[in-house]
Amino acid sequence: VPTHTFNDFALSDKTKATLEFLGFTTPSAIQDQAITPALEGRDVIGLANTGTGKTAAFLLPIIEKLLKTPTRNSVLILSPTRELAQQIDAEFKRFAAGQKLYSAVCVGGANIGRQIRDLQRNPHVIIATPGRLKDLLERRIAVLGEVDTFVLDEADRMLDMGFVHDIRHVATLLPTNRQTMCFSATMTPEVKVIMDEFMNDPVIVSVRRGETSDHIDQDIVEAYDKEDKIEKLTALLHKDELEKTIVFCDTKFGAQRLADRLSKDGLPAVAIHGNKSQSQRERALKAFKTNAVNIMVATDVAARGLDIPNVSHVINFDQPKVYEDYVHRIGRTGRAGNTGKALTFVQGGARGDSPRAPRPPRENRDEARPPRAEFRKKPSLSIPMHPQPNRRKKMPSSKIAEARLVNLIEGS
Repeated sequence: VPTHTFNDFALSDKTKATLEFLGFTTPSAIQDQAITPALEGRDVIGLANTGTGKTAAFLLPIIEKLLKTPTRNSVLILSPTRELAQQIDAEFKRFAAGQKLYSAVCVGGANIGRQIRDLQRNPHVIIATPGRLKDLLERRIAVLGEVDTFVLDEADRMLDMGFVHDIRHVATLLPTNRQTMCFSATMTPEVKVIMDEFMNDPVIVSVRRGETSDHIDQDIVEAYDKEDKIEKLTALLHKDELEKTIVFCDTKFGAQRLADRLSKDGLPAVAIHGNKSQSQRERALKAFKTNAVNIMVATDVAARGLDIPNVSHVINFDQPKVYEDYVHRIGRTGRAGNTGKALTFVQGGARGDSPRAPRPPRENRDEARPPRAEFRKKPSLSIPMHPQPNRRKKMPSSKIAEARLVNLIEGS
């Protein structure tokens, strides 16, 4: 439970007025505990579930620092995806409105010429993905010698995506006398190594409530084959209760095909994946956020960091390969204290059967989960079932559904 209001923090009157205008009065748990040490200049490690306000936890102290010492090119924020980088930039502009602080976003898939011009204007804050920043460094465009605040947002995701060497290279170019903040949803061994390398006596703030949010109701849906999955997905999406839905697929081709199929079947959908240009992705996200369409089909590029309000349902059309991806996919719903629902398709039953309760999980499964590394085995979709199509059974509880999904993802 937060012990502060935003007025309790050592923020400028302008920033407090902006927060009040935006309707921010009570900080989230991660903001409540991370803002004060960040304002004091300490290195901070923030561990929190998705959708808990990590972005403001580092942006507000950064803005306060810049108001006191508005050094150009003094803040570098690294993000795993271009969508998250743009979201951070949008939040920075909201919180720093009217304070003459400027930012530049440097991400792949967008016009590099414009980004070069933005950097040549010497912004206060550079928000970048590791790959594009590496390109700009090789061109001798980006200047990092003045950076005194370094932020790694969604650090676990960046390492999962293979950016560890790029991040290390960037760190060697930064002044050693700097403040470093690292925010992550999980503390993997790889993240711990990076934190040990980059940080100096950090304050650790952990407000993780568990692997999945208590606000998310989790169920499974059994399907006989791919066509049966599509039929059942279509039937689900026709229900009024699915007001705003993200459907996750494994591949960019599969995501696009599914979005096209749904649109053809009278369910307008947009797709977001790696084959889309930056402008196409922005248009798709805008259409979904503004409710021009209420279905978005995505690959895991959208599973981390994006703050899309009021997503009522997440549907895993394809199962995620590792448990952490499952956690972050379903984290798109049930955000900011709201309730949400996550459905995951699994193989089983006969064509046309209604969803049924899963097998009981292993004894004491929730109390003794194996280490995270064990989740990286390929899932097995072969599940022995005993169809009873004439007998209705209750849908599984969230904990039972989650336990079964863990079994699947592990390959048990």
